[in-house]
Amino acid sequence: MTRKETDLAEATIHIRDHCLCLHAQRAARALARRFDDALRPHGITSGQFSLLNVLNRREPVAMGPVAKFLAMDRSTLTANLKPLERQGLVSVEVDPDDRRSRKLILTAEGRKVLRAAVAVWRSEHAALEKEIGGDPDALRAGLRAIA
Repeated sequence: MTRKETDLAEATIHIRDHCLCLHAQRAARALARRFDDALRPHGITSGQFSLLNVLNRREPVAMGPVAKFLAMDRSTLTANLKPLERQGLVSVEVDPDDRRSRKLILTAEGRKVLRAAVAVWRSEHAALEKEIGGDPDALRAGLRAIA
């Protein structure tokens, strides 16, 4: 093995063991699968659960702030809204103050699904925090700092 190959192999091992991005991606996928499985009986995914939570407001909300909060671009948000619209959980309406903009509204059916899913989330989340051990608030703070 040449020195360049050895250096690259060593770098690969170091990255495998230390890369925060890699470990965050792996953890995010595992968490999404776990919550997807738990929420499946309610007909939503973990990502849809997060989106329904963001939309659970007294007043309709514009797409921009929702996309920003969820750290996604508007086209991704639009794609994520489509199945929720088809299920009747979310309504996308023209903003009466700016006809080029859209307002997002959680429907009565969306609130019903969210209410049932929150109970599942609470149970699953409590179990997860117990499994993690340590200080989950410190983990949340670190994740918020990155976001």
